Formats: sequence, C-alpha cells, structure tokens
Amino acid sequence: MKIIRSIAGMRKYSGGARSKGKTVGFVPTMGYLHEGHLSLIRRAKKECDLTVLSIFVNPTQFGPAEDYKKYPRDLKHDEAIARRLGVNAIFLPTVDKMYPPGFCTYVSVEGLSGILCGRSRPGHFRGVATVVSKLFNIVQPDVAYFGQKDAQQAVIIRRFVKDLNMGVKIRVLPIIREKDGLALSSRNKYLSGQERKDALVLYAALRGARRRVLAGERSAKRVVSAIKRLIEEKKGAKIDYVSVVEADSLTEIKRISGKVLIALAVRIGKTRLIDNVIIIKKEGTKAQRHRGTKKKMEIRCG
Repeated sequence: MKIIRSIAGMRKYSGGARSKGKTVGFVPTMGYLHEGHLSLIRRAKKECDLTVLSIFVNPTQFGPAEDYKKYPRDLKHDEAIARRLGVNAIFLPTVDKMYPPGFCTYVSVEGLSGILCGRSRPGHFRGVATVVSKLFNIVQPDVAYFGQKDAQQAVIIRRFVKDLNMGVKIRVLPIIREKDGLALSSRNKYLSGQERKDALVLYAALRGARRRVLAGERSAKRVVSAIKRLIEEKKGAKIDYVSVVEADSLTEIKRISGKVLIALAVRIGKTRLIDNVIIIKKEGTKAQRHRGTKKKMEIRCG
C-alpha cells in the first residue's frame, strides 16, 4: 500500500494506472474509519482495479464554533485498516497544500446548500463541494463512493458533478448501523453512555415514520410532528430539523408520493447527529387500490 502525501505524486499514481487501462475507485474520508467507511472501501475493491482512500479533515466545512480541532483522528489505526482491506493507496494531503496562501476559489451549489443541514451550518456545503471537487481533480477517479447517511451531501455532489461535466461516477451506498440501529458516525465517540442510549430515539422515530407511511399516512406534516413528539421525550435531545423532501431534489413536499427522503438532525447533549430513510411509494392502478392491494410500497432504510 502506497502512502502519498503530495498532489503531484497522487496525480502521477492515478494517471499511471489509468494509462494502463485500470479503473480507479476513490473513497474520500476525514479518517477515524468505521464500518461505514469500510463498506465503501469493500465496494470500491469489488468494482474497480485500484482503490484510493483519502484522509483529510477539511477545515473549510467546519464553522468557527464547530469541532474541527477536536475531530477524532487516528492515522495509525486508519492505515492498519486500509492495509488489511487491500487499499492500494492512501492520499494524505496537508491543509497548506490543499489551501495554499491566497486561495480564494470555492464551489457553491446554489439552492441545495442552504437547506436542511445548511440552515444551521452556513458555509458547510461550500466547503464540502470545494474539497471534493479538488480531490476529484487530483485523484481523477473513475468512480467515487459515499454513504447515504450524508444524504444532502450526496445530492450536492451528484449535482455539481453533473453541472461541471466531471467524468466521475458517484455511488451512494446504504447507511451502516450498529446492531441497535444507531447510524455509524465518527462523532458517536463524543457520546456519553446515557447519550448513546438517548441517541437511539433517532432511528426509532424514523422507523415509526416508516410504519405510519406503510399504514397509509400521506401527510408530511403529520409524519414530521410524530417524529418530533418522540424525540422530544428525551430531555437531552434538541431538534435541529426534521424534514420530508423529494429525495433527488431535496424539495420540501406536503404529500408523500414517489421517492421521498425523511431526514433529521438532532443534538444529543453537545453532539449533533444526522439520520434518514428513503421511501419509494409506488402507486397501484385504481382497480388495485379499490381491491385494497397492500403491496404499494418499497422502503429502503439508509
């Protein structure tokens, strides 16, 4: 496994592989790898000739009061996991190389960046879009892999890749959860024992929303209200948002129909956690509805 620290070295490595007809799969991360990241690496290994992992805690996607300095880091742990999984190269750029003095060019995806998580984290998705664009330009992957837990991020990345005519395919893989349902996140490390228990309410609320929809609920407002009521039972939980949106455009909807995303962000103690589910509603024919056909719905929990 190669450890590559320079931008020129990364371009040379990737370019050499592609010149030989090999496909490059890319998994961009901020490190502190968990099973969610590992699922992306395994898929990249399966689908591509070479797998490149980047580890870079990107300062431009953190707000001034956020956890950039204390964000969990363990490079030796990450390198050992990557080596065990058969990653071909790790790209480890430094902040001064990614953002040299005088840097003033950013990528901003209008419309999608100021909603949902973007409301409480202004500038976050500009930082994400900028660093991912830079990484794509440096690594030149054929396929890049992301997790569904960061649903808004995935939509934004797909949008700018399309808008900027980038030649990289985007794969978004399902959320990986603990056995009790908590979505894996590097920030779970911040949770105390009680907070860890309280955090289970996020997925419980999303499962409850799924059951309501399966039972015939079509009002997004009532689904959101039910989720909030359950979460608010936990004294240490503070809701940032709960939204029902069209899954591909993130447009808020009133009536649940087609492919929808139910997404939420909640602070458990001082830790901000996100989670979501996707629901795909398939309408039957009028005759089928009249006969009470039950198989109208396909549900995918992220």
